[in-house]
Amino acid sequence: MRIRAACLLLLMLLARPLGAQEGADLSADARAAAAALDEAAEALAAAEGARNRVKALTGVIRAYEEGLAAMRAGARRAAQREEALIAELRTREDEVAQLLGVLQTMGHAPVPVLMLHPSGPVGTARAGMILSEVAPALDAKALDLRGKVQDIAVLRALQQSATTTLEDGLRGVQEARVRLSKAIAARTNLPRRFTEDPVKTALLLASTETLNGFASGLSDIAVDEVEGSLPEIGPRKGALRLPVEGVILHRSGEADAAGVVRPGIVVATRPRALVTTPVPATLRYRGPLLDYGNVIILEPQAGVLLVFAGLDTVYGRIGEVLPGGSPVGLMGGTGDGSDLLAADDGADGDEGGAGRGQTLYIEVRQDNSPVDPLTWFATDKEG
Repeated sequence: MRIRAACLLLLMLLARPLGAQEGADLSADARAAAAALDEAAEALAAAEGARNRVKALTGVIRAYEEGLAAMRAGARRAAQREEALIAELRTREDEVAQLLGVLQTMGHAPVPVLMLHPSGPVGTARAGMILSEVAPALDAKALDLRGKVQDIAVLRALQQSATTTLEDGLRGVQEARVRLSKAIAARTNLPRRFTEDPVKTALLLASTETLNGFASGLSDIAVDEVEGSLPEIGPRKGALRLPVEGVILHRSGEADAAGVVRPGIVVATRPRALVTTPVPATLRYRGPLLDYGNVIILEPQAGVLLVFAGLDTVYGRIGEVLPGGSPVGLMGGTGDGSDLLAADDGADGDEGGAGRGQTLYIEVRQDNSPVDPLTWFATDKEG
């Protein structure tokens, strides 16, 4: 994949102007993204059957998302470095002008004339000694300026290359999303714990005024439910991966932009980001709910519910038992890549909420009471 090679090229070259430690970090990110793309491509090529294709395509989309994010981080840092170099050169305009004037004068004057001094041989000898000390310093300044100008040219070329590669990668991930939707529609071999009663579901939706009330009535919509539960996930508490790549905007109990306080967390994501189940779970509900938009409710074990709200597209059939890492939906937005291609002023190392125009609400309920999701999920990306 072209994005793999370009991702490595851009971020490894950026190690030079960014400094050893930050450059090493970017190169490590690039290598990890490239390796993930390789593994995902191989898995997709070897996938047989709808279930395996879903898993492989999920890996491809995840790898694309991480690779595109790494590419954009490199391009942003290239723009920041170029801006810093240009600003530095502007502050040194007088120095550059003087240096160019001296070098030009020395270049036009014959060497014997430069070495002569009006006071005679002694003065000439002294002038030669001074010139022998000044010349290396002038050379060093000239080389430093030339290096900075060359860095600017390289950075501009890298940014152009990154833009082209991002465009190619965006087309690839959009195609993978379409193929994923088709593969999920064709998947029929997942185990099912129960069959949904659509009439009871409609009645529950019509009579529900809160998420709490809806969650408490979920068992009523199940027909012929198989007894038992999935393995306990208690030992993994605090280590679950967030269902979507993003950064936390609001913690549990914090008011959102509209002043609404909820017991869950709000995660800022990119448009069309893939949402997956962090652990094997039974799909208890999927679809619109109250003012939450499209909602996915998963039951990883008896008495525990994971609620994901605010999706644009939802996948799966109610009652299915989904493997860990299975796609359950996509976030909204155009997904045209404008957020990835546009420059921004994000902080080094992370972009905070910049470019992440979608929000996923995550709530965890134990015995039908909400608990802080951050006691279950591991994350170091907070806004």
